Amino acid sequence: MDTTDTTDTTGSQHTAATPPPAAATPPPATATGPGKSAAPTSPADATGPTGPAAPPLPAASLRLLRTAGFVSNFDRFCITPMLLLIGVQLGVPLTTVMLAASGYFLAYGLMQPVWGLASDRLGRVRVMRISLTGAALAALCSVIAPGATMLIVARVAAGAFFAASIAASITYVGDTVPAAVRQRPLSELMTAFALGTAVATVVAGALAHYVSWRLVFALPGLVAAYLVVALRRLPEPPRAASGALLAPFKIVLSSRWQWYVMAVAMLEGATLLGFLTYIAPALEAQGASATLAGAVSALYGVGSMAAAQVVKRLVGRWTPVRLIVVGGVQIAVAFGLAAASQSVPALVGCSLLLGGGWSFMHSTIQSWATALSPAARATGVAMFGVALYVGSALASAFAAGPAEDHAYRGMFLTAAILTVPLTVAAAVGRARYRG
Repeated sequence: MDTTDTTDTTGSQHTAATPPPAAATPPPATATGPGKSAAPTSPADATGPTGPAAPPLPAASLRLLRTAGFVSNFDRFCITPMLLLIGVQLGVPLTTVMLAASGYFLAYGLMQPVWGLASDRLGRVRVMRISLTGAALAALCSVIAPGATMLIVARVAAGAFFAASIAASITYVGDTVPAAVRQRPLSELMTAFALGTAVATVVAGALAHYVSWRLVFALPGLVAAYLVVALRRLPEPPRAASGALLAPFKIVLSSRWQWYVMAVAMLEGATLLGFLTYIAPALEAQGASATLAGAVSALYGVGSMAAAQVVKRLVGRWTPVRLIVVGGVQIAVAFGLAAASQSVPALVGCSLLLGGGWSFMHSTIQSWATALSPAARATGVAMFGVALYVGSALASAFAAGPAEDHAYRGMFLTAAILTVPLTVAAAVGRARYRG
């Protein structure tokens, strides 16, 4: 039997013979860490004398959750390689079409806490079905948009509706899988998310060029419509009563551990996602074609998928702290390679290692985030996502100037340096956390 992934202050493992503390038990207010939040536990966070109380997540349920996350990420990233072509065909400048992408990302980020609050009040599955219904309709409007204005409105609406899928999928796992083994299905979800990103990056441009960009928007709309029906088979997990409308926010924001993990997420988003955006432009600055640059960037998804399979097998055998540190080392080496050279081989290695580092580090931090506020888990996961996206946006904006000057060496070196405090903060915090 695999050992669990709980750690003590020295980072050592508790084996299955010594049951770990329940993941949802609030941390004590001691000098060694942030204070407590009195939140009731859910079945997935409860453990008994013989181990976790909840059964493993059925494979069919996990497939539906993976599909929901895949289509959300596909829709989010598919527009980027099509911007120029859409602008030409609609007869508008690139800056106008960019509003469809930036509006999508803004709506996606802003709707995270809204869907989280709705999920805590209405239920995980119900919110996914409602949001995917809206996403399917928004995709249809994107397909039939006669001009740029309608396309921009449709893409903003799609971002708002698809924003619910990933957080709700992660929250569902948090509700139904014991904390000791939760990172395994979360790694499966990360694989699907990465696959959606990679497929969107590679496939969207080709379909838009050889068939039509409208077909690209139709595909996630069809999948979303299928999921609205298929998710009826997914049982709604039990959850604590949320009380007053804003009670979940009070629960989440009263936990100092929640604030700590959100700060780590913001730093992670800035360090990894913010600078990841510039791998393709760095290659193009060296004379590589846009197709080659996109393919190299897509290897991030390949690295993430491969590493996720490894992480699944290591959960319970390695401590969370060890997984975080190994992920941090991969990210630091990746950006070090990119700082040393912006050649194709160097950035291929960078993309693959960044994907691996993401699977090791982010899935561990994400699993930690699901245990912080069990009575308002969806809201907590959503706020974690907001912190991640805000960090990414801030770093991308900060790096825009150096990128315009093609100062990629210094930019990637900065990212490599930032990986050090990120890894230390995540590892030390996780070692001191008492779930």
